[in-house]
Amino acid sequence: MWNELILLLLILILTISMFLNYNSKIQIYKTIIRPTVTYGCETWVLTTSDENQLYIFERKILRKIYGPKQNPDETWRIKTNDKLRHRMKQEDIIKFIKSQKLRWAAHVMRTENTRTTRKITEWTPHKTRPVGRPRLMWMGQVEEDLKRMKIVGWRTKVEDRQEWNRN
Repeated sequence: MWNELILLLLILILTISMFLNYNSKIQIYKTIIRPTVTYGCETWVLTTSDENQLYIFERKILRKIYGPKQNPDETWRIKTNDKLRHRMKQEDIIKFIKSQKLRWAAHVMRTENTRTTRKITEWTPHKTRPVGRPRLMWMGQVEEDLKRMKIVGWRTKVEDRQEWNRN
């Protein structure tokens, strides 16, 4: 509850304060607001709707920080998504979450086979699954992200930290 109140206060300060410049507001967003929102994101299984909600949240904050733009004919308009992305000059919130997931997956795979986190990660249920669409699984999303990045044999590459961090 207190975390939510603090987050709301920070968002309010960011949006109202005219004494802070853009760089200070972005720094507050990157160091306080985004880590608070993405706390524990290493273990999240993101659906498309979750990703969209996070994108909406991030764009809403960035639009509040940068404010509207005045056209030559004295009308105001909000900044486009591309302009916001260009001004941010850093990965968006979903890329941040996916990088955190990959970092956590590598950490788990480097642990011993007897550790609980490793056992749970590699565990597969032996029951019959319920009728309907299968639920998204964390490891499936990690492997899908790695496939998009064209990384093959990642389970052996994570053992060598330097090689893994180069990817």
